[in-house]
Amino acid sequence: MKARSGSRLLEVKDLQVSFQGIKTVNALSGISFSIGESETLALVGETGCGKSVAAHAIMRLLPPESRMNGVVEFRGKNLLELSEKEMTEIRGKEIGIIFQNPSLALNPVYSIGHQLAEPLRIHRKEKKEKALARAAGALKDMGFANAAEYIHYYPSWCSGGMNQRFLIAASTMLDPSLLIADEPGKGLDRKCVSELEAELKKLKVEKKTALLLISHDLAFVQRLADRVAVMYAGEIVEIADSSSLFENPLHPYSRGLLNSLPEKGFIPIPGFSPPLSSPPSGCRFHPRCPLRKKQCVETHPYLIETDGRAVRCFLYP
Repeated sequence: MKARSGSRLLEVKDLQVSFQGIKTVNALSGISFSIGESETLALVGETGCGKSVAAHAIMRLLPPESRMNGVVEFRGKNLLELSEKEMTEIRGKEIGIIFQNPSLALNPVYSIGHQLAEPLRIHRKEKKEKALARAAGALKDMGFANAAEYIHYYPSWCSGGMNQRFLIAASTMLDPSLLIADEPGKGLDRKCVSELEAELKKLKVEKKTALLLISHDLAFVQRLADRVAVMYAGEIVEIADSSSLFENPLHPYSRGLLNSLPEKGFIPIPGFSPPLSSPPSGCRFHPRCPLRKKQCVETHPYLIETDGRAVRCFLYP
């Protein structure tokens, strides 16, 4: 399903990722989606469904035992075909990423100022003093009153919320067109999540930054996303604009996810996600689906478009 914006910034086509080991794990089984200029697309689903693998595949940050196929097209370039040198030019400069767990993502042996200034020194060849001054300016924009002091701090001196804002500043120092936020609210308290949400909205409004938001926090997603792609067991099972998905989810798994929210009664989906090394036949959700038919057990459904959205389910023509 294509981006709402007229100009597509990122287009992922039939992306497949596997990990070679004692058993081959097919982490992504041919996912496709696109993101338009300044659009926010969220990937949601249970832990282990492949959301973070998709983020790392786009950035070409997967381990050596991984295998990738498909197309990841960013502004007309297939990122999977670029050399590592070419990819290094794109990371940070054109596509930024906010990793999970800010306290671990930041290097403990370097000051915050050093880590914020580094992209400017590498990509724009700025001198140390100028880069540090710009780093202090970025922290001031993030709401730090004593920015000149904070650039000398180390991550271990700071709270999780502060480190998260440092990460956002570092990821956006070069004004990337696309920002990938991989579980950015993980481990943060409610106040820090609210601050994070405000910063991400500000980036979209002021800098027209497109966002690939990966999260299991559906309430957070509902407030930020223009469109939502629901993932299950390495596949996308539904894509819709945010309001349509939250008001009228089509796929039984999407309905189950929303019914597990506290405001919907906190009803968990029975059973467990299948191992990606041996997914079930037919529809991958059929062992847990209350609406399954014989066809669901025997035949694997395609992702089809219906009424401006896409769903992988035999309940829909």
